[in-house]
This record gives sequence, C-alpha cells and structure tokens, in this order.
Amino acid sequence: MTDRDPPESGQTFRIGTVSRLTGVPTDTLRVWERRYHVVTPVRSEAGTRHYAAEDVARLSLIKRLVDGGDAISSVANLSLLDLRERMRGAQLPERFSITERPCSVLVCGAYLADRLRGESSREQGIEFLGFFSSPDALLAAPHQEPPDVLVLELPTLHAESVREVNRLLQRSGAARALLVYGFATCSALRLLDGNRVIARRAPVDVDALCQDCIALAPGLRRPAGGGEATVLEGLGEPAPRKFSDAELARLAAVSPAGDCNWSRHLVDLVASLSAFETYGSECVDQSSEDPALITFIGACTVRARALMEAALERAASPEEPGSAEPLNPGDA
Repeated sequence: MTDRDPPESGQTFRIGTVSRLTGVPTDTLRVWERRYHVVTPVRSEAGTRHYAAEDVARLSLIKRLVDGGDAISSVANLSLLDLRERMRGAQLPERFSITERPCSVLVCGAYLADRLRGESSREQGIEFLGFFSSPDALLAAPHQEPPDVLVLELPTLHAESVREVNRLLQRSGAARALLVYGFATCSALRLLDGNRVIARRAPVDVDALCQDCIALAPGLRRPAGGGEATVLEGLGEPAPRKFSDAELARLAAVSPAGDCNWSRHLVDLVASLSAFETYGSECVDQSSEDPALITFIGACTVRARALMEAALERAASPEEPGSAEPLNPGDA
C-alpha cells in the first residue's frame, strides 16, 4: 500500500479517533489497509496515520455492510457512491454522517483552560473558540458566537451548584455541556439535566474529552445503537465465555476437596460476574443513567470475568507443583 502525500488543507483524524467514530478496532483497521487496501491514510513526518473525512465515511459504511453479512473482500474497493448504493439496496441505515465542520468548543475552568490552550485539535474534529479561567470570567465576557459544546470545569459540585451550571450553559449559548468535576454529591449529579449536561470525573484524557464533545455536538457525528461506536481503549475485545451455566454447575459439584475450596469459590465468582455482565448489557438500553459509564462498567466486568475464568480453568485442572507458568492477566 502506498501512502498518500499529506493534503494541503482539510480535516484529518488519527487512527484512534477513526476507530471511535466507526466502531472498527484499530488492529482491524490496520489489517483492512494492509490486506484489502480499504483506505490509504496520510502519513505525517513522524509516521502517524491521518485519515480524511471521506476515509471515515467509507470505513463507517464498510463496517455496517460487513456487520450485515457482506465479506470485506467484496466491499473493500467499492467507491463511496457504490457503498452508499449498496447500503440502500441492503436497507441498512448509515452508521453516522460526518461533516467537514469541526465541533466548536468553549472552555471554562482554570486547569482545563491552561491545559487545552494552544492544543491542536482540529485533527480530532475540535475547534476551540475561547478559554475562560473562571465562571465569573465567562459571565462577564461579551457575547460571541455560541459554541456547539461548553466544557465546564468545577472542582466541586453540590446541589446548589447546578443552578450555576445551567446559567453558564445558557450564557454560553451552547446546546450541551461537558461538565468535568473533581468531587460531587449524588444529589447534585441527579439534578443535572442529562439531555444537556454530561458529567465526567476528573482527570480526563484530552482525546476522550474531544470525542465526548463531538458526540454531544448537534448536527455532527451521531453513532447509532446506544453507544455502539464506543471503543474502550486498553480493555481489549469482548471475551466470549469459557464456561456455560451448566459447566459451572458441574464444576461446582465436582470441585476438589480442600480447606480453602478454591474451585468452588471461583465458580461462584464467575457465575456472579456472568450474571452481572448480562445485567449491565440490559441496563444500557433500559437505564436513564449515563450509557457511557454503564458500557465502561460492562467492559470491566467482561475483563474481570475472563480473568476469573482463567483462574478457574487453572484451579479445575491443577498441574504438578512448579510446572505451571505464571498467569499473565493480559493473556486472559
């Protein structure tokens, strides 16, 4: 695959951002590029991949078609127009549409203003319109172009603070706000307007903050299917269950005797985590709480269940003392 020369202008996206926008894991993106030449990313001088908005649109359509049953080899080299025609023929909705316009963001908060000032984020799909060190500074500022999203930093959040959050949101003219807080009471979080304000506990990663802003911005990218496009970096792909309920019951019945009874306790842990995993997947669609948080908890549960299954597998089939290799949690 031959990389293109960097474009003279235009919005581009890094591979992690593309993965979040399209729902295609970064490893899969690299395989698709190398094996099927699905897209040809631009390379920076440092070798970093940069994708054009058209690349993102192509990948999102290809992902939907592959999920719908098409082989990657049959759609990899279709033009954007042909992909859209195929989508219409398959009666599959486009995963999202993406515009060339970046998400405009206003930042209010001493630490975040200093942290983000001068941050080059157009490649992330973000354009910072202004920075204010305090709520008073934002309230005293002359009116300006309203942003898509207000990023508001508060060290503490109490019930009486929610009125100020709403006042700052109204003053900024933003449709929605991303609230980054240090410590908050449960009552304050419950009082926030979940349709307009999303709360995140500090510290926040800059890339994650940018993607939250894009997800909140009206008229820009909007993933389908209740957080389907969320990619949880570092947690890996969902691990399938190693033990069915029937197998767990059998292991519990035949667990070897011993004072600590490791196998039986591990069976109980795996069964409990499996049930909690199912509970979490149901809550994503049914709960009014933050779906991103529920999805993250679900991914952590999958990871924990996979680790406990590896421990159960080892305990249920003990090897000779000293013969077993130490378990690497990353291999589970």
